[in-house]
Amino acid sequence: MSNAPGDVGGWFRTAREDAVVMADTSAWGPGEGAFGRISHDDDVTAAFELFRGRPTMVLTGAGMSTDSGLPDYRGRNAVPRSPMTFQEFVSSDLSRRRYWARSTVGWRAFGQARPNAGHRALAELGRLTPLTGVVTQNVDGLHQRAGSSPVVDLHGTLDRVACLCCGRLFSRSDLQERLLEINPRFSRELDSLAIDARTAPDGDAEVDRTSDFDYPDCPACDGMLKPDVVFFGENAHRETVVRANHLLDTADVLVVLGTSLTVMSGLRFLRRSAREGREIIIVNDGLTRGDDLATLRLHGRLEPVLSRWVELAR
Repeated sequence: MSNAPGDVGGWFRTAREDAVVMADTSAWGPGEGAFGRISHDDDVTAAFELFRGRPTMVLTGAGMSTDSGLPDYRGRNAVPRSPMTFQEFVSSDLSRRRYWARSTVGWRAFGQARPNAGHRALAELGRLTPLTGVVTQNVDGLHQRAGSSPVVDLHGTLDRVACLCCGRLFSRSDLQERLLEINPRFSRELDSLAIDARTAPDGDAEVDRTSDFDYPDCPACDGMLKPDVVFFGENAHRETVVRANHLLDTADVLVVLGTSLTVMSGLRFLRRSAREGREIIIVNDGLTRGDDLATLRLHGRLEPVLSRWVELAR
């Protein structure tokens, strides 16, 4: 399997070097080990000195948004679940009914999420030290709303819906209104469903009784609508990968925030950085699959670390 920057095939593979299948999502839940550890301030300061004044790319994961009320996939409190795969979505009407029903319930909490102190601190850090940009595995758009720029949404963004036939993009908020209109039972019960639902970082709530849920086709061509995000088993957009790698091309340091690096899409940036001699700083609560590549490894919540770095940069 090629690890070249242009290789976008099988983007959601496991992090094994020889992996040729998509990630095993059957037990997507809490990771193992090192939760609750907090690095000493001396280490936090040392990490900052490592990238102070140097071009630095930041890679972020779901742990970045937990303080915004969006759960992660592999944190200590993650709920075991099976995310929808691309193959399931496109091949099964029942799977699409299940996805859109769960998404309709999960959209309320997802759509109300706001940037947290960590997002804001990272945006401020970008104004105080030369960050080449943020590459995020998240699909929530919170980095942009906090003021970070440039931001590459590696896995897409959930606030848009794409037609798989004509390629047109539509607003997810507008689609929400349509979904509730054609599913009056869900509309009536949305409050109670939203309270009971267990949500995930992609806004996909766990909801029962979805076989009678209706969903619309593309209003332009009657094609299949799909959220504009990369599902498991799907390829990332080549131009997105090129943009992300360009940010790494111009960086001397890679900082990784809030991801266990379970899937290859993020881990590849670490492996490329290690091959090319970049300094690598990882901050995460819990073990990651890139720990052995880190120049400096910090443990703990992101907001205190990022806030401390902002203090040091001023």
